[in-house]
Amino acid sequence: MYAVIKTGGKQYKVAAGEKIKVEQLPADIGSEITIDQVLAVGAGDSIKFGAPLVAGASVLVKVVAQGRHDKVRIFKMRRRKHYQKRQGHRQNFTEIQIVSING
Repeated sequence: MYAVIKTGGKQYKVAAGEKIKVEQLPADIGSEITIDQVLAVGAGDSIKFGAPLVAGASVLVKVVAQGRHDKVRIFKMRRRKHYQKRQGHRQNFTEIQIVSING
C-alpha cells in the first residue's frame, strides 16, 4: 500500500517503513505525527484519488531526526563590471519514517 502526501509545499509518494526527508516540521525526535493531507491512496491495482484530498485518509509518521542539508553555494557575477557575490544556504529538514497508512 502506498500514498501520495503533501507537506512543506511538496508531494511525496510513501509506503510503510520508508524514511524520507521533508521540510522542517515542528516536532520532537521520537514523536508521532498524523499527516492528513493525503492526495492519493493505492494498493495493488486500485487507486483512490482525492479532489483535492482523500476523505478520511491519513498517514502516521514517526520523527527520526532533525538536521540541516549540505551547503548550497550561490555565486553571482557580472562580467566586466567587477561584481562578484558569494553566498551560502543550508536548509533545515526533518527525517520521518512512515509507520502506517490509513485510508
